[in-house]
Amino acid sequence: MSEKDNFGGGFLLGTIIGGVVGGIIGTVIANKNNKKSENWEEEINLKNSQYSNFDSEKIEHSRMSLEEKINQLNNAIDDVKVSLMKNSEKEIID
Repeated sequence: MSEKDNFGGGFLLGTIIGGVVGGIIGTVIANKNNKKSENWEEEINLKNSQYSNFDSEKIEHSRMSLEEKINQLNNAIDDVKVSLMKNSEKEIID
């Protein structure tokens, strides 16, 4: 019977010590993650402020350039379609 009582006391003591140690470790890890999160937020804010320095004229010029390139690609695709259609019509006739 003394082993049973000793087991219960040891189990209770282990539970308490484990809870305290787990709480301390959890607190330390949470603080480290919080500091990393703050650093990450500062980096994001810095990058956003760098991007906000762009001139609206530069952005408009880039947009126009991009639209021009898209139109060139669409024209090239249309030319290839026409060429393929002509080749397939020739094959049908032959």
